[in-house]
Amino acid sequence: MGDDYYQMRTSAPPLLAVFRSQLQGDLLARVMLGSQERTLSDLARTLDAPLATVAREVGRLEQAGLLTTRRVGRARLVAANETNPATAPLRQLVTVAFGPQQVVAEEFAAISGIAEVIIFGSWAARASGEPGPVPGDVDVLVVGQADRDDVYDAAERAQQRLGRPVNTTMVSEQRWQAHEEPFLAGVHERPRVTALAPTVAA
Repeated sequence: MGDDYYQMRTSAPPLLAVFRSQLQGDLLARVMLGSQERTLSDLARTLDAPLATVAREVGRLEQAGLLTTRRVGRARLVAANETNPATAPLRQLVTVAFGPQQVVAEEFAAISGIAEVIIFGSWAARASGEPGPVPGDVDVLVVGQADRDDVYDAAERAQQRLGRPVNTTMVSEQRWQAHEEPFLAGVHERPRVTALAPTVAA
């Protein structure tokens, strides 16, 4: 990755500028919204950031009393510091600002027939670094042949967790890949965030 990419990742995020950087917000989302400890290497992989950069950010957050770490063998496990009274309100802020990618992924993961789940619209634009107003909702494109009721139920669960509307649009793989329709062409051209990626055959 180039220097410009990591400068963007380490600058104040348009999603919620009270956080030090986009990387910090994304890291807190992965740790604070998950149910299990995460290793540094796993965080670096999912955040698409250098291990050394993630380790430094974890160190800062641990010094601030927001995260805890422990070693198991050669692995360093990271978790939220649940003894800190600031953790609960911070988790709420992290969920609202940085949670959509993880929450949508978790709620839609078990639905059969889904090939890909993409977040687009204003939240994706802010997550990609575009300045602008705080997103009022989360727009989700579900690619595949999933059951509509299952998709709506997942969107409702995600909406309850995120505290904002989650709007879903369903489209077949053929239509998405062709992207000849104006709406789909626009989604292709504008910033988007992948919540669930297509499975690549071995």
